[in-house]
Amino acid sequence: MIPDSPAEEHRSIAGTFGDRVRGVADWDSPTPVADWRARDVVRHLVEWFPAFLADGAGIRLEPGPSVDDDPVAAWEHHADAVQRVLDDPTSADVTFAHPRLPAMPLPQAVARLYTGDVFLHTWDLARATGQDDTLDAERCRTMYEGMEPLDEVLRHSGQYGPRVPVADDAPWQDRLIGFIGRDPAWQRP
Repeated sequence: MIPDSPAEEHRSIAGTFGDRVRGVADWDSPTPVADWRARDVVRHLVEWFPAFLADGAGIRLEPGPSVDDDPVAAWEHHADAVQRVLDDPTSADVTFAHPRLPAMPLPQAVARLYTGDVFLHTWDLARATGQDDTLDAERCRTMYEGMEPLDEVLRHSGQYGPRVPVADDAPWQDRLIGFIGRDPAWQRP
């Protein structure tokens, strides 16, 4: 079930990702993302979003612990900072105006551009570290159906690898994972 507000959606998705972060036993485990280790999944989320938020809304998140030193603390600090932004009632009045995107309300921008990324990378981290990689099927369906018409645009963005074919009747999670360029059958070596 998809929560009805960006703040609740982030709380839920970041919470699930945080559970996977706290469950990692080997931060050097390879991931379904070529050349990434488990630590790099956390690094990606902790590092790209603060600059993006600052560029689009002028909001600066306080830097936290290093992912290299303590990936759990780095994630928790980061997720808490993003949650505070979303929980702030004044954020609904902030316009996110990034130079490469149409202007939109800040909570919508966070949900659309960041929280969805956390959701997808939950699978990467869980699969890499032998944890439960089950994603919410309804959210997978909604994301897949929303992204599929943008296939060519998304491929050209460089954010997704080549689509991995899956059966037409595959579960929504497999369809989404294949769509973003991951092999749903990927296993840890």
